[in-house]
Amino acid sequence: MIATRPNRNVLLIYTDQWRYDALGCAGHPVVQTPNLDALAVRGTRFSHCFVQHPLCMPSRYSMLSGRYPSSLGVTHMGVPVPEDAEVLSCVLARFGYRTANIGKLHFLPHANRDHREAHPAYGFEHAEISDEPGVYPDAYRAWVQRHHPDDLEASAQVAHPPAWEAWQRVLGQDDGIRHPENLDPYRTRVYEGSDDSTHSAFVAERSIDYLRRRASDREPFFCISSFYNPHSPLVAPQRFLDLYADRSITPPCFPEAEDAERKARGWDDDYLVQAMRGYYAMISEVDHYVGQIIDALDAGGLSDNTLVIFTSDHGEFLGEHLRWGKGYPAPDCVLRVPCIMAGPGVAPGPSAVDTIIEAVDIFPTITDWLAVPTPPQAEGCSRLSLLQRHPAESDPSESALCEDAEWKHLRTRNHRYLLHRDGSEELYDVNAEHGEYHDISRDPDARETLAAMRHRLALRLLEKERPAPRVWPY
Repeated sequence: MIATRPNRNVLLIYTDQWRYDALGCAGHPVVQTPNLDALAVRGTRFSHCFVQHPLCMPSRYSMLSGRYPSSLGVTHMGVPVPEDAEVLSCVLARFGYRTANIGKLHFLPHANRDHREAHPAYGFEHAEISDEPGVYPDAYRAWVQRHHPDDLEASAQVAHPPAWEAWQRVLGQDDGIRHPENLDPYRTRVYEGSDDSTHSAFVAERSIDYLRRRASDREPFFCISSFYNPHSPLVAPQRFLDLYADRSITPPCFPEAEDAERKARGWDDDYLVQAMRGYYAMISEVDHYVGQIIDALDAGGLSDNTLVIFTSDHGEFLGEHLRWGKGYPAPDCVLRVPCIMAGPGVAPGPSAVDTIIEAVDIFPTITDWLAVPTPPQAEGCSRLSLLQRHPAESDPSESALCEDAEWKHLRTRNHRYLLHRDGSEELYDVNAEHGEYHDISRDPDARETLAAMRHRLALRLLEKERPAPRVWPY
């Protein structure tokens, strides 16, 4: 039975590969994000939000279920999310919410399936899924063909994943979509189509259309507007690249050994700067469309009863640690993400809350804000109290847990600890100069800290246990 329809809404603006520091309101000296900066003033920005896995699929499933990857049995890429998974959309649908996902979802491997076929619902009654822009004959490409047919070729400016090419070859298929070859995903390029035919434009237009319908029928909703940017390859419309044409961009500062290595690889300052420029341009493009979505929310009279959340599934190395993309060993540039929440009852900014929170906390925070019972299997912690008042100081026991089948990771206020399956350990002082580059686990002066981190990790693993309930003592 569906409960009485509530009178509150949730809009989750979800991005891919957005670093925690790449916001104007986070103090970045170059990145231009005026719309997200304004959202942070209207609400609360969490400066220390950490995801539970440094890759897309495990991180997204973890966040939308409020559970840790090991509890879900998904600690690496390529594991399909079960169709009956108890994710947030399923829970809210039972309480009368209209549910939608527009853009990226990435609950399924996307290189070995026909994207024209119906996608599992996962509790979303409205789903326009496009996990990668222009790669497959999916909702985005259909939208381009319908509204911007001259830009079909431009929309396919990204390369096919190798696994997709292998799948087509083995099965003797050809989707007819031609893609560039030998593409350097971190060599910035200009989007060759019209500005309003990009994947980000697609997510915004379809989200705005959805919000207008909800404003008309006043049906309560949970909507995810899921952008692919600023994920590589670095492709952006010229006008967003132009925002950074005259701005001084400083490449990362490396320790001496890493600096010599990156130069030996040919990653000179010019290469790093052009990649950063492309990455920032993609961020500004998303910010532009976030502004349009927020304007539609305001115009429809929905802002007074809608919780808006902005966050990402993980960050981006962007050349740091001599790496690109995301993944192990999961330093802050990858695990730490932006998180802004704004809406009724949320204390306004501009100062940020520096309490350590986790992506699994978003699920119970939403259910708590909506006065919907949080399922007992959820492992995150509601942060509604932090939204309602900014704490005077942080709890020194705060920590964030990240995990893979081969390692466990704990991030505290001052340290980052890694325990591997083979028993080896790593310890980093995140506040020291180049601290995330130097493993101090064998430093005699760090013995007490190492022991304390082991103990804290053990406690975190025990805290997250959710054994199946018994029905009777015998």
